[in-house]
Amino acid sequence: MITIYREDEIAKVKASGHITYLTHQHMKEFIKPGVSTKFLDEEAGRFIRSMGGIPSCLNYEGFPANICVSVNEEVVHGIGRDDHYLKEGDIVTLDICTLYEGYHSDSAWTYPVGKINKEKEHLLHHTEKALYVGLKEIKDGAPLGNLGARIQQYAESHGLGVIRELVGHGVGHNLHEDPDVPNFGKYNSGPVLKAGMIIAVEPMLTAGKRYVNILDDDWTIVTDDNRPSAHFEHTVVVLEDGYEILTGE
Repeated sequence: MITIYREDEIAKVKASGHITYLTHQHMKEFIKPGVSTKFLDEEAGRFIRSMGGIPSCLNYEGFPANICVSVNEEVVHGIGRDDHYLKEGDIVTLDICTLYEGYHSDSAWTYPVGKINKEKEHLLHHTEKALYVGLKEIKDGAPLGNLGARIQQYAESHGLGVIRELVGHGVGHNLHEDPDVPNFGKYNSGPVLKAGMIIAVEPMLTAGKRYVNILDDDWTIVTDDNRPSAHFEHTVVVLEDGYEILTGE
């Protein structure tokens, strides 16, 4: 069932989203060569708690970390490790989710570690752009399929693979709710967007082919061809004439 949120509830998700946003801003200073992914996880968890929030990812369906930290070919659900250090030229995705006063928010961003190569620059630039291109399709009465179709069209026109096994989702009372929000599809298909719906839109694109595998930890999803992947995500609320980002300033 798709939830339509009241104004007071939307304000609660926005307050949660502000903590998520601030956590991303806080973490930027630590993204540099020599930092362990475990440190990134622990520092993000510490900061979320310092703001009065709870890391939504921790223990979600058994997930063992505060946030998801995914490096290079790791698409999503990477688990921070003491023996995994960032290197010059890596890219790292921080997928940060916050529970605050009973409401969840969700935002992911992929960051360069020092100077990155042209392939990764292209991937990051166009994955971020794909997010905002997709968001332009959101308004009351629009078919949800328009969003995914637009993201897919943009991504593939720039030579990027669109991962099919992973999609965006509703968010609010729960971390994952209806509806699914694919990054691919057909125009004029899917549920009709209604004002008050809250969704997490999250293009997950790869510099190579779209196929993925899951590692032996049963969480970390990687590209099948080991090409780098990027992930950009905002939680947004549908408005009558567009949308509002809830995981921003």
